[in-house]
Amino acid sequence: MLCHLSVRQFAVVKSLDIDFVAGMTAITGETGAGKSIAIDALGLCLGARADSAMVRPGADKAEITATFSVETNRAAMAWLSEHELDSDTDCIVRRTVSAEGRSKAYINGTPVPVAQLKGIGALLLCIHGQHAHHQLLKPTYQRDTLDAFADNLKLRSAVKLAFKQWQQLHQQYLQLKDTQQQREARRQLLAYQVSELDEFGMTEFEFTELEAEFKRLSNSQALLEESQRCVYELYTGDEGNALSLIEASIERLCKLQESDPQLTPISQMLNEASIQVSEAATELRDYYERLEFDPMRIRQVEDRYAQAMELSRKHQVQPEQLYEHHQQLATEFAQLEKDQHSLDEMDQRLAMAESDYQQAALQLSNSRKKAAKSLGKEIELRIRRMNMDKAKVSINVEADATSSPSASGIDSVDFTVSTNPGLPLDSLDKVLSGGELSRIGLAIQVINAKHLAAPTLIFDEVDTGISGSTASMVGQLLREIGAHGQVMCVTHLPQVAAAAHQQMYVTKLSSKQTTETQIKSLNNEERIRELARLLAGDSLTESALANARELLGQSLAA
Repeated sequence: MLCHLSVRQFAVVKSLDIDFVAGMTAITGETGAGKSIAIDALGLCLGARADSAMVRPGADKAEITATFSVETNRAAMAWLSEHELDSDTDCIVRRTVSAEGRSKAYINGTPVPVAQLKGIGALLLCIHGQHAHHQLLKPTYQRDTLDAFADNLKLRSAVKLAFKQWQQLHQQYLQLKDTQQQREARRQLLAYQVSELDEFGMTEFEFTELEAEFKRLSNSQALLEESQRCVYELYTGDEGNALSLIEASIERLCKLQESDPQLTPISQMLNEASIQVSEAATELRDYYERLEFDPMRIRQVEDRYAQAMELSRKHQVQPEQLYEHHQQLATEFAQLEKDQHSLDEMDQRLAMAESDYQQAALQLSNSRKKAAKSLGKEIELRIRRMNMDKAKVSINVEADATSSPSASGIDSVDFTVSTNPGLPLDSLDKVLSGGELSRIGLAIQVINAKHLAAPTLIFDEVDTGISGSTASMVGQLLREIGAHGQVMCVTHLPQVAAAAHQQMYVTKLSSKQTTETQIKSLNNEERIRELARLLAGDSLTESALANARELLGQSLAA
């Protein structure tokens, strides 16, 4: 319940503090006095769009603070606890708007984003604007109205969840489907390439070894001849070889070192050289004796080397990278095979998700159809009390299981009405006048008041277009709601104002420099004078005062 509203430097308000109580509160005042200023301030405080024009001229910022009692509001208490903004029994919401248009928001003293103001606001109060009844012409609003009456929150949540799951799968399926032709062409190419590389079967380091063997076998004759020649020149040459020349030099130095010992190290170095030449010649002899001249092996190596080079050119990679390239293609091919399998699997999952959605939507549809009859009858009862005694109301719910899934279900909801006997039921926009539409809208708001999460309802001139006995009935309906909660109504009708448990008066004070709106609570005598003004205008006659006193007495006695 709204307990207190503090407004500072907002529009035409300089400073305003209002205490609110339970029941029905009527807000009246002269035209242009700013009767809706408190509602506008509350709307801003609970997340409406901020604008620099809201700041009173000459002020640096506007500030609105609303205090709500949430002790019995379980939904609001749970929300505050979930967002770690809880307090004992009160929820204090504050919003500031600078002259530059920047705004800040606070809940129980903690800075919060505007989205959280809207979140808690929906659980604290519900504002019905002057033209809210026009929304009743919209099919979506009619559907939401029926769902509120039927208490379909859980069923709608189930449909919304099933739709979200179907939608996600559907998007994934479409993405796979859209690229299927490209993937299939790529898959066929990879199937051929991978098969070709599989058949060739090159191992990870094979090309390096193959290249070395290819070079060796390709030059085997030259290797044999040159290695034999080296052995001849180093060791076996009859006309002289390296070893015999070294040994002759050693022999001469041995004789000379007796004359000069400095030659001894050189002689030793030549001895070591003769040993290494001898060993090298032996190794070379072993090398060329092991050389093989297998034409079959040469042909095999040449063929495989040529195939490797051909495949590397074909795939535009270096031959050393052929193995890695093969593995990459194989991995891509396996993924494409998996995607095709996923597409088939997703097709099945999508069908199951759509089936789950249809089941949830059908349950919601059945609930709507059942509630439609009851809601139609309740609307009839209330509008007949508002001078529409011949009206008939029917709510049609048509389910289309073949329609594309949506978050709201498979139904189209259409409110139809007939205001005169013998005339067929038809859509609201084709039958009703503005005043009649307003009465039906008010009847629905009264009916659904008990289903709203917000304990505070605010009506901003919802009685537009009605008068006389109808206005009295509207006042009684609003008083009924106020008897079980908190209702505020901005009105210009004395019959509605008289039905309120308490009344506030809005006045505008103007001078040459400034204009200021003020609101004050009226006592019983002040209420009579204000009701007389609403009845007879600014001239308060004894007759008008008597009528006002009688009207207030009748309403309070009702």
